[in-house]
Amino acid sequence: MDGLCAAVQSFVLLTLVSVSCAVLQPYDLLYDSAVQAFYRSDYESVVLHMEAALNSSSELRQTKVRCRLRCQDEHPFEDSFTDLRLFDTVLRRAACMNSCVEERVGAQSLHKISEDVVQDFNRRIPYNYLQLAYQKLKMPDKAAAAAHTYFQANPEHVEMGQNLEQYKDQRDVRPEHFVDRQARLHQQYFTDAVKLYDKGDYEGSIVLFEEALVEYFKADVECRALCQGPQKFENHDYLRYRYSLHELVSDHFTQVLHCEHECVRDLATRPGRLSPMENYLPLHYDYLQFAYYQMDWLEEALQCALTYLLFHEGEDFMTENVDYYREVLEQDGKPREEAAWYVRRHKQEVELLLMGSEIMGAENLIIPCYFLSSRIPSGTGGGLEYVPISDKKNISSAVLRKQEGGPLVYDSVRLVKNSAALNGSQRVLLDSVISEEECSELRHLAHSVTMAGDGYRGRMSPHTPNEKFEGATVLKTLQYGYEGRVPLRSARLFYEVSERARRIIESYFLLNSTLHFSYTHLVCRTAITGQQDHRNDLSHPIHADNCLLDPEANECWKEPPAYTYRDYSALLYLNGDFDGGEFIFTEMDAKTVTASVKPQCGRMVGFSSGGENPHGVKAVTNGQRCAVALWFTMDPLFRELERLQADEVIQALDTQSVWTQSLNINPKDEL
Repeated sequence: MDGLCAAVQSFVLLTLVSVSCAVLQPYDLLYDSAVQAFYRSDYESVVLHMEAALNSSSELRQTKVRCRLRCQDEHPFEDSFTDLRLFDTVLRRAACMNSCVEERVGAQSLHKISEDVVQDFNRRIPYNYLQLAYQKLKMPDKAAAAAHTYFQANPEHVEMGQNLEQYKDQRDVRPEHFVDRQARLHQQYFTDAVKLYDKGDYEGSIVLFEEALVEYFKADVECRALCQGPQKFENHDYLRYRYSLHELVSDHFTQVLHCEHECVRDLATRPGRLSPMENYLPLHYDYLQFAYYQMDWLEEALQCALTYLLFHEGEDFMTENVDYYREVLEQDGKPREEAAWYVRRHKQEVELLLMGSEIMGAENLIIPCYFLSSRIPSGTGGGLEYVPISDKKNISSAVLRKQEGGPLVYDSVRLVKNSAALNGSQRVLLDSVISEEECSELRHLAHSVTMAGDGYRGRMSPHTPNEKFEGATVLKTLQYGYEGRVPLRSARLFYEVSERARRIIESYFLLNSTLHFSYTHLVCRTAITGQQDHRNDLSHPIHADNCLLDPEANECWKEPPAYTYRDYSALLYLNGDFDGGEFIFTEMDAKTVTASVKPQCGRMVGFSSGGENPHGVKAVTNGQRCAVALWFTMDPLFRELERLQADEVIQALDTQSVWTQSLNINPKDEL
């Protein structure tokens, strides 16, 4: 295989720019050759052409960046100029660009790549081919790298995930082989810095956060340089209907400006994700101010705190930090100049885009302000409390502290563990929420009213083939009660117990607005006899309730198909006479267990629904585990419709009204 590696390197070099011919082979042609070779089972040719295609794509991109930046520097716009001077500069830049690019890669017409091929490279499809080719060539280390690179942008690809697990078990594959060949340095440094920060290695995290900022601003320059090419808005072909030269220039400039503005979103978005990491760039300075503070480097902490306030002017907790630093240092500071310039440019872009969109008549043009907005990250929604600064240990950090510890509403309810005891945030464990008699009655109700697959899109075993899941909603249960199929008293108990749980969660977490039901489900999971030997799966895999957990990236993406409107969750257990079935919290890696809860009658675990609380359920290996599962939202627009109908039913029953209309059952699916 050493011969193949040498051949790959030689072939790649031949595809890149040479002094004699100055022609770069177009990467779409190399890609097509690799795909054709794959279907001929010529795996050596797949590797040769696909690696060359990837290198050609990278070289073309870097050439455009270098040339555009060079020509921009060589032909700057003057502070004051006439129309002729303006167009003279534009023409000179264009000539410079054309000459620079063709000097290195050949005629630009050779590199007009189809949109389909561009999308394949954006989705990292070439690495899927490479993984399979290297596997066939018995080069598992390179196959593992290709698989890992592909999986970073396609985490939902089940087969590739399984392949990666197999590579990890191979003797010739080591941890260092699992590299992302297309990693974005600014994101990699940031992720690694956060890991060190979370471990308390503040000095190490400072180094990486600073590196992340350097790479971020480099990437921003490159991203903006790539925006200087042709632009196209959907349903807006300005060349077809504009006749004035100045209007045409204005339209094109507005589109270029919009592309540059989108760089903020692009640099904060991980491969394969739809949504950017919230508050991405400002968060660097937030982490840094606290890390510098922990190292007692207060001048640097003050500078980073002031820099953060450039993005979120007047934010209370950081303003208090700044006041503290000034008081201790007995001097003021200044924000970082590169960030100040960046924010000024961002604000100017927004103003110009608003003006340009009016000229273009593009009323639907979306002009987002990606970081000049509320700092509150995904998953929050309750009251936020920053500890007032009075001494060193009370400085506010990048990690938000939410309030908890409010009244438990009912005298019988007993606090077992708070967030600290459960090794997390926004977590609580309570006992005696309901009595033994109420548990027994609700279990009898479950045996009569629950149906296999209810709440799980009709799937009897949605999370594991080794257990059967049965469920029922509040409205369905009340309907059964009215029809006499179950005791109406029991149906009402289900309704009342869920309201009891809602009030406790709302009160304990000191929420500053009403908590609404998002979904309520009486659910039992039963171990299937004969399928419990050698089980190594979970009853419910590790997940978060309002975002898509991405353990590899240490992120939780608040985007569909997740139920992004859910804010708090609770599980009220009805029994404990079964084997297994422990509820567990984990770290973001979905592996490290931070807390475990053994269900029992009347016990309730409550927590915020975001990525701060990944959780799952261990396998139920014997017996049946029953609980009332509840999800809540603070947004009234996402209230559970069945719950509103159930409220009307209860009101009608309380006023002795006759229930004459049939109930419209519309079960929802839980995440």
